[in-house]
Amino acid sequence: MKTINPAIANPEFRSEHDFWSGFWRLADPKISLASMASMFLGACAAAGVGPMDYSWLALTVIGIFAIEVAKNASGEIFDYDSGTDLAIDAKDRSPFSGGKRVLVDGLLTRGETIGISAVSYAIGLSAGFAIVFLREPEILWIGLVGVALAYLYHAPPAKLSYRGLGELAVALCYGPLIAIGTFMVQRGAVGKLTILAAIPLGLLIAAFLWINEFPDYLADKDSGKRTLVVRLGRERASRVFGLIIFVAFVGLATLPVFGAPVGVLLGALAVIPAYKAARTLLQKPTNTPAIVPAQGLTLLTFILYALGVGIGFLIS
Repeated sequence: MKTINPAIANPEFRSEHDFWSGFWRLADPKISLASMASMFLGACAAAGVGPMDYSWLALTVIGIFAIEVAKNASGEIFDYDSGTDLAIDAKDRSPFSGGKRVLVDGLLTRGETIGISAVSYAIGLSAGFAIVFLREPEILWIGLVGVALAYLYHAPPAKLSYRGLGELAVALCYGPLIAIGTFMVQRGAVGKLTILAAIPLGLLIAAFLWINEFPDYLADKDSGKRTLVVRLGRERASRVFGLIIFVAFVGLATLPVFGAPVGVLLGALAVIPAYKAARTLLQKPTNTPAIVPAQGLTLLTFILYALGVGIGFLIS
């Protein structure tokens, strides 16, 4: 792996140490919108069939948010060491991709980043074990699988995101896994409709990861990070993006057939930004400035889906 000077890779390189700015990049609540969307859907599904215990819901949120921060911090270490973050050209910088860059920009030291990751994993695991031992023992395996996928997304030996498996891991975690876990903490059982509603959400969140891999394409390719976008090439991957979106909304349309309230079809409002994002990506798959608005639209897509479906469960 060739060594890249951060100041060359990023003309806006900041060498000054700033712990709290670096910590905020890793813990900024907007980075957890995907997990929050899945928790919202699971909580709404649970509230639709019975009373909620908001203290346990709060602990669920704290635990998952802590794992998010831990994953971001540990991911920074592995993506920095692989050269991926260092290889991103200034013209391909995006608010939605390219990592948190706390090491590239010199905001945190390596030790501080590892420390934030370790403490955050400890908080997340503590919250999870509290739920297991004091509330719902059956959630243990869901939690352990979720934490394992979060860490192994970047880390060896699996390095899922480097082997073209990161997209599947994201679809699984941010779709069914988090939503089912949130539902189980409240209801003590796995909800069939929650699973079915969370599968399209997982696909839409995976689509967000997918489109975020386009600006990183060259850096990922040069550093050996074989995401599915790298494996397919940007032209073909842009068509697959549209297919993922299509399959997700077909799944939404079938939910009432399986017994979900018709109100969940409110999630179809997300079709509008999804269509615009897919059209833009198909037309300009190699143009990062053009892709950035489509990234925002894809983010809006999964948020609107979760809000619409969640409200549909509540009003039922």
